[in-house]
Amino acid sequence: MNFWESVKVALSGIAANKLRSLLTVLGVIIGVGAVIAMLSLGEGARVQISERIAGLGTDLLIIRPGRFGLPGAAAGARGSADVLTFEHARALVQNTSSIIRVAPEVSRTVTISAGGTNLRETVVGTTPDFTEVRRTSVAYGRFFDNEEIERASRVAVLGSGVANELFTNASPLGQMIRIDGRSFTVIGVLAERGQRGMFNTDDNIYVPLTTAQQRLFGTKYLGTIYVQARENNLVRQAEDEASALLLVELGNTELFFIQNMGEILATAEETAKTFTFLLAGIAAISLLVGGIGIMNIMLVSVTERTREIGIRKAVGASGKDILFQFIIEAVVLSATGGILGILSGVVISRLASSFSGWPVVVSMTSIVFAISLSLAVGLFFGIWPASRAAKMDPIEALRYE
Repeated sequence: MNFWESVKVALSGIAANKLRSLLTVLGVIIGVGAVIAMLSLGEGARVQISERIAGLGTDLLIIRPGRFGLPGAAAGARGSADVLTFEHARALVQNTSSIIRVAPEVSRTVTISAGGTNLRETVVGTTPDFTEVRRTSVAYGRFFDNEEIERASRVAVLGSGVANELFTNASPLGQMIRIDGRSFTVIGVLAERGQRGMFNTDDNIYVPLTTAQQRLFGTKYLGTIYVQARENNLVRQAEDEASALLLVELGNTELFFIQNMGEILATAEETAKTFTFLLAGIAAISLLVGGIGIMNIMLVSVTERTREIGIRKAVGASGKDILFQFIIEAVVLSATGGILGILSGVVISRLASSFSGWPVVVSMTSIVFAISLSLAVGLFFGIWPASRAAKMDPIEALRYE
């Protein structure tokens, strides 16, 4: 019996018991569909996380004060140390070779009011290099300049979200707003950017750093220094140089810590990848259950067709022919379930994305993985029933009632 004859006989055997075959295939469909859906959702999450973090810039370092109080502080005085200053930020650019620009920041949540509307929003004091370092742009108007930093001018740039809330039907440019009771002139509005990892520039108000320190918050210390390396391949050098400089300036490595956005991106991608395969592994359990269903059905089929097996052997069919025939039946069942499972998995992924807003990425890798897994399951669970059929004694098989 050649290959195509074996396939034809296998298909006729499956068609003879349509309902039973359908129920068998259903287990594989559910298993493969679950694997595809989980891989697609997991990959979509990984891509979204990567894009958001990469949008901040993989050449970015974030320097923050240490998490503990200054040496000699009371044991209960936990919190960020007040140690970083504007002078430290300037020194990072002036005294290193791998750092091209910095954007020091200090921020507080205060009351903003304009035209009878009051909001509680975050006011960020920073420098003109903010737009370059944080990869954002001004939609209209302008950002403040170094002269306004020197004069501690009372000018403000609004995030797009704040601008829409305060000035729904009017242009904010040239308008007066009150920040913590003090008047500021709006000179620009940032382009809408949305949430990027831990940051959302749309809901903030930006003022010159010196204005925030001297007129609003009454502090000379910074909350964060964003550092941009000259090139992506100089980020590690920039981190080392920044650490060495601050160690000299502050005298203690516990008074500051540096985050490398490139390393955060790599860690986030690895975590998301691990999570994706964990989800796929859980979903594959249902595929295993489908494989057991194939084995049960094949065992029943072998028992029901005992006399048929005996007749085939009596007319010259070898054990290898019988083995091959039943293995083909198992593989056909699993392959059919695999193809239908892929289609159902794609549909489920799209539906989940449309209802939840969560992105999905159906990759060719996940499709190949799922169909290969379904074929492997069919082959594995079909071997024992096929082997049992191949080993039957033809005389005993013909006597079977």
